[in-house]
Amino acid sequence: MRVDDFDFELPPDRIAQRPVEPRDAARLLRVTESALSDCHVRDLPSLLDPGDLVVFNDTKVIPARLAGRRGAAQVSITLHQSVGADLWRVFAKPAKRLRPGDRVSFAEGFAADVIERRPEGDVVLRFDRGGNALMQALHAHGSIPLPPYIRGGIADSRDSDDYQTIFARKEGAVAAPTAALHFTPALLEALERRGVQRALVTLHVGAGTFLPVKVEDTTDHIMHEEIGVINEETADAIAATRQRGGRIIAIGTTSLRLLESAAAEDGSIQPFAGATSLFITPGYRFKLVDRLLTNFHLPRSTLFMLVAAFSGLERMKQAYGHATQAGYRFYSYGDCSLLDRVTV
Repeated sequence: MRVDDFDFELPPDRIAQRPVEPRDAARLLRVTESALSDCHVRDLPSLLDPGDLVVFNDTKVIPARLAGRRGAAQVSITLHQSVGADLWRVFAKPAKRLRPGDRVSFAEGFAADVIERRPEGDVVLRFDRGGNALMQALHAHGSIPLPPYIRGGIADSRDSDDYQTIFARKEGAVAAPTAALHFTPALLEALERRGVQRALVTLHVGAGTFLPVKVEDTTDHIMHEEIGVINEETADAIAATRQRGGRIIAIGTTSLRLLESAAAEDGSIQPFAGATSLFITPGYRFKLVDRLLTNFHLPRSTLFMLVAAFSGLERMKQAYGHATQAGYRFYSYGDCSLLDRVTV
C-alpha cells in the first residue's frame, strides 16, 4: 500500500505535552465496527468481561540519550538496541562525523568506541563498561529520550516518572509502552474486581519507533528490530484464557506485536525469547489478539498502519477525525482508544 494512504491532518495543539492527572482520567475512544463512543480510561472495567486477559509490557525506559564529544565536535547519541553487555546500536547526530575507531567521550572516565557504521544508518558503539556499570553511568549522565514532538525531545525531572508505566521493571527500553501509562493502582484493583486477569510480557522498545517511514510503498519499509520475552506463566495464562472463551486484550502496540510474533498460525503460543521486526499493515491476519488499547499515533507511521490493519483503515480515519474534532489529546502523553479487531 502507498504510505500516503495513512496520512491525515492533525493540528499541533492536539499533541499532548504532559499527561493528565490522575493517569486514568485520560479519555478513551471506544471503536467498534458500528459505533464510536467517548469514555475515559477509568471506564475500562465496564468495557471488558470477566475472564478477559489484559497483557502489559513491563519494560523500563533507560536514560538512553547522551551528549558526547568526538574531539572538538559535539555528538548526540541515542541508544536503541543492546547487542552485547557493552555493545549498543545507537542513532547519532550527526552520524557522518563518526567512523570506526573514533572515540566518543560523554564524561570524565566514561566513553565509547565506534565499532561499525551500519547500512541502516545507525552506529555500533562499544562502551568502556557493560551490564550494571553501564546502566549506572547512563543514570548518572544520560537523560530520558522523549520523542521529538514532546517539548522538542527535551526531558525534565517530571518525565522521569511521567514516562514510566507502573509495570516498569526490566530496564532496556528507550521509549515507553505508552498505552500502559494510563494505568493506576485503583484501575488495576477495579479490573481485578471485575474478574479481568492480567499478564506481563517484555519488549524493549527501540528508538526506531520514532523513525519516519521514508519510502513511498509499505512493502519497501524495513521495520526496526526489538528484543522481547514471553515467559511460561504468561503463555499459560493466554492458553487458559482462550480455552475458557475469554478475550486477549493487548495494552499497547508493543504488547500486540510481541504476542503476534510469538503466536502460531492456530493462535497457540509458547514461551518466546528473541528479536522481532514484525511490520503489521492492512491485510495481516491476526492470530491471537482480540482487542487493542492504544494511544493515538502519528500520520504515516508504522503504528497508525498497525491500528489500520487491526480495525480497518477507513474506520480508523473516521475515529481519528472524531478524536481531532472532539479535542482528544494525541501521541505519547495523550488519550487512548480501545479497538475491536475487524472481522473479515
